[in-house]
Amino acid sequence: MVSFRSASTVEALKTAFEEAVNDYLQECQEKGLPPEKPASGKLLLRLAPELHGQAMVAAKAAGKSLNQWVAEALHRAVRS
Repeated sequence: MVSFRSASTVEALKTAFEEAVNDYLQECQEKGLPPEKPASGKLLLRLAPELHGQAMVAAKAAGKSLNQWVAEALHRAVRS
């Protein structure tokens, strides 16, 4: 087994990565857990119309798109 730190070529790094992924998938299977999937970056929210409107006003007042404003608000929320 090649570790990421000892990989000295692209091919060795690729092999180490594939081994790490296979080990992870095997461990998930042994523990009966589903593997984590990466987030797509897309998020669909259902909000009360009043909250949606307030968020649009706040985003416009901040000079940002609603998407940018919400992304920044979520970023602050998960960092606190």
